[in-house]
Amino acid sequence: MASKPPNIVWYCTDQQRFDTIGRLGNPHVHTPRIDRFMDEATVFTHAFVQCPICTPSRSSFLTGMHPSFLRANRNGNAGFTDGADQRLITRILAEAGYDCGLTGKLHLAGAAEGPEPRADDGYRFFEYSHAPRRDYTNHTDYYQWIARQGGDPDVVLQRLDDEKFPRPPEDMYQGGLYEPTPDFDNAPPEYHQTTWCTEMAIDFIGEAEESDKPWIISLNPFDPHPPHDAPWEFYRRFDPYTLPEPVFAESDVIHQNKLAAAGIDFQSRSMPPEHWQFPGVKASYYAMIELIDEQFGRLLDFLEANDLRENTIVIFTSDHGEMLGDHGLVLKGCRFYDPLVRVPLMISWPGHFEAGVISEALVEAVDIAPTLAEAAGLAMAEDTHGRSLLPILTGEAPLDEHRDFVRSEYHDAVEGDDESSASMYRERRWKLVVYHGNEIGELYDLEADPTESHDLWDDPAHLAIKAELLQKSYDASIAVLDLGPDRIMMA
Repeated sequence: MASKPPNIVWYCTDQQRFDTIGRLGNPHVHTPRIDRFMDEATVFTHAFVQCPICTPSRSSFLTGMHPSFLRANRNGNAGFTDGADQRLITRILAEAGYDCGLTGKLHLAGAAEGPEPRADDGYRFFEYSHAPRRDYTNHTDYYQWIARQGGDPDVVLQRLDDEKFPRPPEDMYQGGLYEPTPDFDNAPPEYHQTTWCTEMAIDFIGEAEESDKPWIISLNPFDPHPPHDAPWEFYRRFDPYTLPEPVFAESDVIHQNKLAAAGIDFQSRSMPPEHWQFPGVKASYYAMIELIDEQFGRLLDFLEANDLRENTIVIFTSDHGEMLGDHGLVLKGCRFYDPLVRVPLMISWPGHFEAGVISEALVEAVDIAPTLAEAAGLAMAEDTHGRSLLPILTGEAPLDEHRDFVRSEYHDAVEGDDESSASMYRERRWKLVVYHGNEIGELYDLEADPTESHDLWDDPAHLAIKAELLQKSYDASIAVLDLGPDRIMMA
């Protein structure tokens, strides 16, 4: 390890699926800077979040703990769980002498009424923008930055004024396609929140480098989260009708309607993709990722130009995925398809971590915090659920061996009629989903059915494997219980 603890750049997008990187097999989205970063990084192709919803997921990967342990299961919560902030990796790093900064969203608590209430999170530098939507703009540092750049925030963000421009279509929660034109753009690149995140990160690094402290900067742009409002400069690069259609069959509507009839919550109904404004939505989603790629590359260039890259760990990941029309669904909710719970994960530290290698190991987002702690020479609590990836990163462990299974959970995570509770247990071949209290579940053979289109839950030929996986899933759930205060032994 280096004599000085490494600096850390943690770039976390919002709602980016695992299959949205050009070099990882998607020729339709162009990510040249991320592709080039792969030459410097260990790339984990099977990284899974512990909840397909923002706050539970972010709470878990910032602490290394499953959301249910933290009692951080919901979006829109009034605050972060009392006492859980002691587990935040940023606070642990700050207490060890790191200078900690954030730009973009945090989302450990709800932000509908303005900036979220902060826990003791360790961030000295805090440039906040939960979402560049109209209901948040006048509360944020991003809104004020647009004005400092000479723009009018109310004009730049006018497409997100629901009174003038209603969200299309009406039943697409959080907005559908805001299709730009040369004459009527969404937020242009120079005023975009993704660009602002990079600008603020560069400002922070400049400040932090004036001291001898190591530093961490967390970049959290809102994109490619809906609404699908890519700038014209990026959207115009796509012919939507050349993009592949979502994974969809009429049988998907039947299956999703069965789940909906059981009261299992989701942010959309299953409908043919054209109902959800495809293929334009996919073009805009990819365009937002291309802007992310440009700004991520710009940040890497800054590190290189200032001789900072050699002692800086860089992470690229996302908090969860997006259905993007697959199975007739958009957005997210109580489901565990790979497009929702599997995300990009790339980690680089030149000269210290393996570079240009692909790991197909099953890993979890909770593994990131203990990895950073160990790289910085620190320890986390013994009961931390995450497992450090350092052995893989340093070449001391086989590339493709880390976990036998991954686990994800959902407990009333978004407001819905059912207050749904569910859990996923996924091995290399099998995925089991249990919708608790509904006497319903899903079972997929991922080798035979990688798109998760054929549910085997009620198939008599798979009763034995279902029973085995149910036992394993139950054991995995019990293993992450909060056992309460430390035991005091009697003398």
